[in-house]
Amino acid sequence: MSEEQKKQKLELTTKQKQYLKGLAHPMNPLVQIGKEGISSGLIDSTKKELLNHELIKVKIGSNSNLEKHETSQLIAEKSESVLVQLIGKTIVLYKPNPKKAKDKRIYLPKASNPTSRKLF
Repeated sequence: MSEEQKKQKLELTTKQKQYLKGLAHPMNPLVQIGKEGISSGLIDSTKKELLNHELIKVKIGSNSNLEKHETSQLIAEKSESVLVQLIGKTIVLYKPNPKKAKDKRIYLPKASNPTSRKLF
């Protein structure tokens, strides 16, 4: 599968993002960014947690000098995940894991097909 196909596959609709935000609300951050910033260890840890949980929160610590918007985009890109939400200094990331047991996977609402809707 090419890089472009992977990116297309990971695009979420607004409805799907809302669903994931609801699932993420009660969660605690599993990865924290400190004064060291974004390191290879942080990216590896993020990838590992995404593999285990599919949906995670990442917290940018108060002692980190990173800009939150750039950081959220960079982490999503390097971990090959989708940025679901950035609220305050908390980032919500999603990456489906097809190897996970079927009863433990996150199933997203179906994306509506805009060409199949009636306009009149």
